[in-house]
Amino acid sequence: MHTTPHSSPHLRVMSVLGLLAALLLPLGMTFAPGALAAPTADPVRVMPLGDSITGSPGCWRAVLWNRLVSSGYQDIDFVGTLPPQGCGQAHDGDNEGHGGELVTNVADQNLLPGRLASTRPDIVVMHFGTNDVWSSITPDRILAAYTKLVAQMRASNPDMRILVAQLIPMNPGSCAGCAQRVVDFNARIPGWARATGTDRSPITVVDQWTGFSTAADTYDGVHPNASGDDKIAARWFPALSAVLDAGVPQDPGDPGDPGEDPAACTARFRAVSSWQGGYQGEVTVTNTSASAVRGWTATVVPADGARLTQLWNGSLSTAADGTATVRNAAWNGTLAPGASASFGFVATAPATAGTPAATVTCTGAAPAA
Repeated sequence: MHTTPHSSPHLRVMSVLGLLAALLLPLGMTFAPGALAAPTADPVRVMPLGDSITGSPGCWRAVLWNRLVSSGYQDIDFVGTLPPQGCGQAHDGDNEGHGGELVTNVADQNLLPGRLASTRPDIVVMHFGTNDVWSSITPDRILAAYTKLVAQMRASNPDMRILVAQLIPMNPGSCAGCAQRVVDFNARIPGWARATGTDRSPITVVDQWTGFSTAADTYDGVHPNASGDDKIAARWFPALSAVLDAGVPQDPGDPGDPGEDPAACTARFRAVSSWQGGYQGEVTVTNTSASAVRGWTATVVPADGARLTQLWNGSLSTAADGTATVRNAAWNGTLAPGASASFGFVATAPATAGTPAATVTCTGAAPAA
């Protein structure tokens, strides 16, 4: 059975415990069953990212998931803010494939950071840009959006592994120029990946175009049918399995990473004032751990359909569902034990909304040892 190695202290811990056992057993001392069991590593989190080809229903994900599992990859977790959408076979269907989305809009509206904060992927598998190509958006603009999304991925996890597809062919009856535009765009992706990839966060280009037929492998010239799903999964599998076999460092927010353990914190919301159609709110983040916090992130979920529109003393990103992610400003991120920092915001709210309310949580990062 394959396992997906992480960079973690578990092996060092087990070596010490194994030596301890070897020294003590001759003296007649025994350990209870499981006393020397290795801590269970978190599964590797894989985010399928894209548009309807990925998520509506994106059944290549089901084919890929089952091929990974049948090949022995057990400690993986497909993640995303969207739930499974059928496909007729059991699989981990969480995904980030939003039907109709343009990658340029996701970048321009800063939609990705909130989704990353909610799911914390280690690997992103991205087939994104079909709607942009259809809309005659230039390759330069699309690749600029790619670059911004990659920066946001690395802000979420500096060790992010990123797999980027050269798009499957497109030849809908209503877009005579789409077929060639896909070819032109795909030709630019390898050069972009070479310029954008880093040793710490590499980008792997996966050719999903070659051998894919819009006549045989789609039902409308755009979206894959069953044979198309099989072909897409078959192209993702070797690239993804290579990354899994190489080992994926746990992201900096994972418990157990040396010097990067999250520090405990609490967040408290209060309404400062309200009016018809909106209110002013404040969130206070408090370090409740015994060590200093070197940075914090708060999540704000406003009640009754409200949305944050302005914010001070932090940086704001908002997901499509209204969930807001707020990161500390440069000057208020470090908190001594027991210390607090606050940020304020203005929210719009439907006329029918009740008393201002929000669910708030936070995470903090301890300083490196």
